[in-house]
Amino acid sequence: MRCFIGIELSLEATKEIEDLNIQEKIDEVNANPKINVYTSSKIQKIEGQPGQFNVTLDQNGNTVEFKAGAIVLATGWKPYDASKLEELGYGKYDNVITNIQMEELISNGGVKADSVAFIQCAGQRDENHLPYCSSVCCMVSLKQAKLIREQNPDSKVYIFYKDMRTPGLYEDFYRTAQDDEGIFLTKGNVTKVAQEAGGLVVGVEDTLLGETVNVKVDRVVLATGMVSSMEGIPTTKEEQAELQEKGIEFENILNLEYRQGPELPILKYGFPDSNFICFPYETRRTGIYAAGCVRQPMGINESIDDATGAALKAIQCIELISQGGTTFPRSGDVDYPDVFLQRCTQCKRCTEECPFGAINEDEKGTPFYNPMRCRRCGTCFGACPERIVSFKGYSVDMVSTMLKAVSVPGPEEEKPRIIAFVCENDAYPALDMAAMHRLKYNPFIRVIPVRCLGSVNTVFIADTLSKGIDGVLMLGCKYGDDYQCHFIKGSELADYRMGKVQETLDRLMLESDRVKVMQVAITEYDKVPQIMDEFYESIKELEPNPYKGF
Repeated sequence: MRCFIGIELSLEATKEIEDLNIQEKIDEVNANPKINVYTSSKIQKIEGQPGQFNVTLDQNGNTVEFKAGAIVLATGWKPYDASKLEELGYGKYDNVITNIQMEELISNGGVKADSVAFIQCAGQRDENHLPYCSSVCCMVSLKQAKLIREQNPDSKVYIFYKDMRTPGLYEDFYRTAQDDEGIFLTKGNVTKVAQEAGGLVVGVEDTLLGETVNVKVDRVVLATGMVSSMEGIPTTKEEQAELQEKGIEFENILNLEYRQGPELPILKYGFPDSNFICFPYETRRTGIYAAGCVRQPMGINESIDDATGAALKAIQCIELISQGGTTFPRSGDVDYPDVFLQRCTQCKRCTEECPFGAINEDEKGTPFYNPMRCRRCGTCFGACPERIVSFKGYSVDMVSTMLKAVSVPGPEEEKPRIIAFVCENDAYPALDMAAMHRLKYNPFIRVIPVRCLGSVNTVFIADTLSKGIDGVLMLGCKYGDDYQCHFIKGSELADYRMGKVQETLDRLMLESDRVKVMQVAITEYDKVPQIMDEFYESIKELEPNPYKGF
């Protein structure tokens, strides 16, 4: 976890600055006989699964091996590349520096300047650079401004910002800077940084004063943002091969011996966060948790809380694994995938589609299941064209039996029959909530709960329609940036698979409108009856399924 030279605001005294004694914490860790610290080390590889990770380190040329039950990734952040900010003078003028460089100067007591200008959001909140806010830069600039004033009471400090963000009690600290007559703060857009005789000139437009301001200073500080330490690192073997072909050097962090790649899958901007709404430390690799600035920008106090949460999740994982259970979202489930490998065709669909990298494969493509990596989503169950994957509590036979148990009205009755495969995570609870609110849905629809829409095999769709069922509705979690499927990409996979089910429908001489995939959030229970009714009306417009009665 990286901090700004160990200086941070105290929660107890939000108006002042205090030294954060990191060395004391380091000494405490080193003195603990239950903690092994490996310095000057790099991870060569990590094999195995939660509860049984085999870690190999390279420590100054020596190989060190040990076992681990869970892993917390806390590799921190790196500053945004300021060389991309030439329009703000970086690289052109010696006295244009970054906030990291300014922190080093302050720490060494060497800020030799009578006037300093801070440019906030330098390369941040900008579609051409970092589109997000790094959350700590405003606080850091205010802190540095006060430290500059302490070292040189006659100095003048200017802070030009887009928005000043000092959340919570830190607003008090902002006020102390406003009260300092030597610190000038104004909202505006920096239009130029130019060198003139005797110093630098910063041009600012659209200020709170409603006019253009040109300020002459000795030094300019760019408040560059935080970038995840995983940004730019290839996370899959294909990405690795592509960089190697281009001759681009890179260095991995975890070096996982996983079929899907050596690193944690990332979302946007290099952050390895699964985007679970209520489970921020989860990643797409079971038993490996991300904490601190590697997963999102944050300050020291937030990082401490984050590390605590990730450590507790790691403990919970080890406890569950020791009992044979899995972790979130089916916490404690002791049901393992049962695979009849004698019929495996080595198609690799299960190894490619598993959202958690639980399945490796040999050189022939035969899958090798790591049961402790598995989260029991059933995606492999839905991916296998041979239907050779089952769980004791969720098997091919169980789903087939449920389908067979559904009565199909004869063609003379003119009563459509619809099957709804409903995800147990959001859609099924939404259906329950609709019932609790006494909402009614169409009586011609029969509901079959599934672990995830990704566990619905296209063969089940063919079996359903060939039985004479008139339509198939699939309800799953929403996916995308704002809301994510509990099993990462189950709804997305179902949407993709059903897009290819046309071939099956053509073979059965049936219309593609008979199959529909919809996403619903748990809070949208009031929309579920409407979705079902609208699908029923669309099925009524079609001819009865010609397979009725066969």
